[in-house]
Amino acid sequence: MAKKSDHRRKLEAEAASKPDTKSPGRGTWRLMDRGSALAAGLLAQRASAITWRVVTGKKPPTSGRHPDVGTREAVAWAVVGGAIIELVKVGVRRGTATYWVKSTGKLPPGMKPLKASGKTKEPVPEEPAPSHTSTKKVSRRSRGR
Repeated sequence: MAKKSDHRRKLEAEAASKPDTKSPGRGTWRLMDRGSALAAGLLAQRASAITWRVVTGKKPPTSGRHPDVGTREAVAWAVVGGAIIELVKVGVRRGTATYWVKSTGKLPPGMKPLKASGKTKEPVPEEPAPSHTSTKKVSRRSRGR
């Protein structure tokens, strides 16, 4: 029994001496991402309604299919509302991802780095010019074998 308690004390001492450097994982990112999407949706509805009121001076149409709402007004509301909603969602979700990167120093789980960024682009080696001295014909079947 003395061996078990000694071993347990050693493990506890090691665990206490090590700093807790566990970084947030996939579950934390999912929670943040979904929360930001929900917040963006609520914020976007208000932003589009306020924008509509400022621009037109009227309440936004509640239903695009109602006969009292003109076709132009319904289409304009769909375009303006949709654009504002998407802009707000993109802004909020990008802000959340940027916060994640600043906090953890890594991209969110499941997000891959873009290959087309200007700083990390590797130079493409140039292929030598084809030599016209060889006139050997290759059939289509034998190509790539």
